[in-house]
Amino acid sequence: MSGTRGKNSNTKSTRSAAVPGSTPLRALDAQQLRVLGSVGREWRRVSAGPDVWRRALPVDPDLGSFPTPSQIRPARFGRVVRVSPFGPTAPRIAAPPPPPAETGAGTPTAEHPQAPVERPGFVYRVRRLLLGPALANTAIARERMRKLVALPVLSADALSSVAYGPEALLAVLVLAGTAGLGYSIPVAATIVFLMLAIGVSYRQTIRAYPRGGGSYIVASDNLGRVPGLLAAAGLMTDYILTVAVSIAAGVAAITSAVPSLASSSVLIGVAAIVVLLAGNLRGIRQAGAIFAAPTYAFVIAMLALIAVGLSDAADRGFHPVPHPPVNATEGLGILLVMRAFASGATAMTGIEAISNAVPAFKPVEWRNARTTLTWMIGLLIVLFAGIIAIVHYTGILPRSQETVLSQLAHLNYGSGPMYVFTQAATAAVLLLAANTAYNDFPRVLSLLARDDHAPRIFARMGDRLAFSNGIILLSILAGLVYVAFDGRTASLIPLYAVGVFLAFTLSQAGMVVHWWRLRDRHWRKSLLFNGIGGVLSAIVLITAGITKFTEGAWVALVAVTLFLFVTTRIRRHYDTVAAALRLQRHSIELPRRTIAPRVDVPLQGVESSRDPRHPRDPQAFARTGAAGESEEAEEVPEEIRHFSLVLIETLDRAGMRALAYAASLQQPVLVIHVSTGEVEAERFRGQWKLWGDHLPLQELVSPYRAVIAPLVNYIEALHHQRPDLTLTVILPEIVVCRRRFSALHSRTAARLRRALRPLRKVVVTTVPFHV
Repeated sequence: MSGTRGKNSNTKSTRSAAVPGSTPLRALDAQQLRVLGSVGREWRRVSAGPDVWRRALPVDPDLGSFPTPSQIRPARFGRVVRVSPFGPTAPRIAAPPPPPAETGAGTPTAEHPQAPVERPGFVYRVRRLLLGPALANTAIARERMRKLVALPVLSADALSSVAYGPEALLAVLVLAGTAGLGYSIPVAATIVFLMLAIGVSYRQTIRAYPRGGGSYIVASDNLGRVPGLLAAAGLMTDYILTVAVSIAAGVAAITSAVPSLASSSVLIGVAAIVVLLAGNLRGIRQAGAIFAAPTYAFVIAMLALIAVGLSDAADRGFHPVPHPPVNATEGLGILLVMRAFASGATAMTGIEAISNAVPAFKPVEWRNARTTLTWMIGLLIVLFAGIIAIVHYTGILPRSQETVLSQLAHLNYGSGPMYVFTQAATAAVLLLAANTAYNDFPRVLSLLARDDHAPRIFARMGDRLAFSNGIILLSILAGLVYVAFDGRTASLIPLYAVGVFLAFTLSQAGMVVHWWRLRDRHWRKSLLFNGIGGVLSAIVLITAGITKFTEGAWVALVAVTLFLFVTTRIRRHYDTVAAALRLQRHSIELPRRTIAPRVDVPLQGVESSRDPRHPRDPQAFARTGAAGESEEAEEVPEEIRHFSLVLIETLDRAGMRALAYAASLQQPVLVIHVSTGEVEAERFRGQWKLWGDHLPLQELVSPYRAVIAPLVNYIEALHHQRPDLTLTVILPEIVVCRRRFSALHSRTAARLRRALRPLRKVVVTTVPFHV
């Protein structure tokens, strides 16, 4: 448990902002606030009063607060801050700042023994060893990237695409023979212009959405929910294919240099995905440190290759070397040229990554993002145009056995060290270029989850302040696609352009609507840039959809349609559940008699030397605690002493029913709420006070975003205060009528039951709410 705070505590938790990536406590609208007050007045009419319930508590719920930094001892394998289990007799700890970001746990100085807390097993220790210690919410600032790190992390996808984009363009034109290859320069020039237009357009997007304006947000805000979901579908399809294509192209670079590894290409690709998974689970900052060097090495290798190639061409007076004789297999026409244009435009994938990840930059976020985007577009244009130029001057053609870049490196360097460096850098950046997708796919998925279009589990950050569940899902989906297509780049490229240019088109169209509505300074210029970008993106989208439909583009279209169907059904289900959970007047049925706790245990704060189990008698506790825990000898009802703990997430109908159920038992009750930060805690306290504060409330502040670990630790500490009590943990549970929707809801009850099973005399029960 990283910290506790009770209503009567004289400690103060550190104020923190809302946690990015956590599932926030949603604010109630005005109508719900009025109903909540009405329900509270109904409770006041039938309840004995909050003071009676508080005096009935047999334990002190306030176990302490954060230790001061000097009291923290780093523990690599833990993320739970231990607290003294003996409440009033424990020393009060002054309100401190949260633990340092890299510190997982600490122990306050106390004269009393401490409650057993999280005992890490082998799997947990391995996880901490591989991923590092858990990071607190306050570490989010440290996890942000400066421009020199953000450039390789967020631009690796776009920059590395020059390794296969020009080759994809030439592979289509060569079908028309020498005449077709003559169009390579005009088509490439058109793609360069498109790069520039889209890049300038996304600079406008970052200016308009300084907190992050990916295609999903822009399209949703300006065009509506369905276009927003279509943009998200295109983006997420593109990210999955980015991983698969980048890995396939990287493996192709390896097998071009070492042909004997060709038979193991699928295994190499899967291993690369596993490495990417582990690296990104460690967090944005560490992933950037890992993946920055290969991107810079690739840029240096390409610039050197272009410089040498252009130097050789200059020695020949820039006269192109004639192509080897090529037999045309297709006629040269507008359709073939458009196919080549769509294939070459795959070099633009990843341009939108920076606009999606503006919050990941160090302050000032939007300014650093725009600067990084400018650097990326400049490098992308130079590398793409340079590769096309030296291919044109050297007369090299695409071959199935060897990539175009490998041929260029062989031609300019032979088989010496520079050839090895070029191929190694190309392979590394292609294998790691998928890291861009690992930054943006989980982020878009978290936005969908916050808008109730995806399971809410994807809205939460993991221990390392990364969207761990989204990262795992991306790895699984990309791995399946890669294996299904046998790791062949040529088979994956046709699927590629549809998704990304669907997102480009909707994003730019949304920005046109945005500027038209806003009409601020320079709005006409901004609208023009976004309009041009939108039109060109739409042209590429239509071209790719038509010309590549039978080659595999239909798969992407089916995936987008399926995504739209699933997300709308998820949103409909969440809307149905939300409507059912909305508070209603007279929806809370309470008995007309006055409800008060029946107290048969010593009240909190009352000394009792006759009761050997009272926590103020340490010697008696030592004599009876172990025996009481081991025997569990209650065999008749009179021997059981009850204490109910109600776990509440939100004050909705399900939560109110759980509170009413616990109060109706007329046993001492303590309500527990876990917050990921002080902002959320204050919001819940405001709703709780509006309801009437009828029952004792204890808030646990968990800056490591864990829920089960703080609860288990806190319940275990209460259990050690009074081992003679039977603790009944009560929590509401949403029960859906269709089993397929069960995955959309929390599994807290099942997880908590497994975690508390080793504790004696602890009962976990749920109050079902059927939807």
